[in-house]
Amino acid sequence: MLDAFSRSVVSADAKTAPVGGSDLAGLRSYVSQGNKRLDAVNAITSNASCIVSDAVTGMICENTGLIQAGGNCYPNRRMAACLRDGEIVLRYISYALLAGDASVLDDRCLNGLKETYIALGVPTQSAGRAVAIMKASATAHIGETNTPGLGG
Repeated sequence: MLDAFSRSVVSADAKTAPVGGSDLAGLRSYVSQGNKRLDAVNAITSNASCIVSDAVTGMICENTGLIQAGGNCYPNRRMAACLRDGEIVLRYISYALLAGDASVLDDRCLNGLKETYIALGVPTQSAGRAVAIMKASATAHIGETNTPGLGG
């Protein structure tokens, strides 16, 4: 993962030229939108526990077998792990917003989480649904609007 400044330097270095032109314009845009990114991160982190618990609740409401004996959210320690994983995803979303680079989310979070869940036999469809609900909820908190009922 590279932030916008590092990407510009790497790009200019590859061209053996100083930072300028489109790279400089990209940096201007990145800096001018800095407060928006900070506000978005603040909205997410301030509401993280609500976002995660709503997502897990929504996932369980759609698949009640998750909390039955033998389900992936049963017993309490598995539920706690599920909530922890949701908080980790939100943390990486915050990192990606601050850096202006979403690759950190895919490279260091979602791909690894998917591989781990597959290895543990956790239904990736349910995990994906929880992430979709978190996305809708986080977007609503950033935009200060209500979350759509289907989270999509």
